[in-house]
Amino acid sequence: MTIRIGNAPCSWGVEFADDPRNPNWRKVLEECAAAGYRGIELGPVGFMPEDPNLLGDALDEFGLTLIGGVVFKPFHDRSQWADVIDAAGRTCKSLASHGAKHLVLIDSISPRRAPTAGRADEAEQMDAAEWAAFRDRIAYVARMGREEYGLTVSIHAHAGGFMDFEPELERLLDEVDEDVLKICFDTGHHSYAGFDPVAFMKRHVGRISYMHFKDIDPVVKAKVVENRTDFYEACGQGIFCNLGRGDVDFKAVRQVLLDSGFDGWCTVEQDCDPTLDVNPLDDARANREYLHSIGFN
Repeated sequence: MTIRIGNAPCSWGVEFADDPRNPNWRKVLEECAAAGYRGIELGPVGFMPEDPNLLGDALDEFGLTLIGGVVFKPFHDRSQWADVIDAAGRTCKSLASHGAKHLVLIDSISPRRAPTAGRADEAEQMDAAEWAAFRDRIAYVARMGREEYGLTVSIHAHAGGFMDFEPELERLLDEVDEDVLKICFDTGHHSYAGFDPVAFMKRHVGRISYMHFKDIDPVVKAKVVENRTDFYEACGQGIFCNLGRGDVDFKAVRQVLLDSGFDGWCTVEQDCDPTLDVNPLDDARANREYLHSIGFN
């Protein structure tokens, strides 16, 4: 059993490929390696080069493995389906060309759900027909990634979208076959949603194929939930703090993984606004040192 620790471009503030605030992609690779990581995610498709030779040479230069990639798109919005499919196909091709394993599907933030992030009892729900179509779009992309590209595909709950709260995630898991769809479990988003990450892991660890390590500042969380703060504003207020400084019990997370025989990647994600007073390299180092201190080698 081997647990490997990676990082992701979102820890450098990269959420969208065309954001002019993004750092240079080579700088992200260089700093990820300098902070002690040996793996990195693709980031939003188009941020890293889609030329496999160009990216492959850079990964080799910095001693990094490409772990996987995320399709962070509006699965909830049928009018955006062409964009979802385009991003998914390009992401799959990039991952397959580098031998990466993990395709992660995330329903992006919806104006209908953003105001109730962290408030499960107030969140708008889809009707039966809308839910069925939403579920089927996720399952379609999952089958594409698995059957056409040989990827392990997982669903990732995310604040402000329609796959946010624990009951929604568990409903989807009940309705889509486990062979088609696994779980990419994000400790921080589960806490943000108001649920216990460790308790969920204990129930579903057999279906977790991939982990995102994120911590939540409980003081900031309480404030942004009360004020119905926009997700990206909450990031700017520091809701995602350095690992070990928030309310996620990473020692317990580690124990669940060890007890289950988990073998694979756990990727650090500390979403940040790169225009604010942040130092992604220092944060990446601090997070790697913290994980090492509690037994993640």
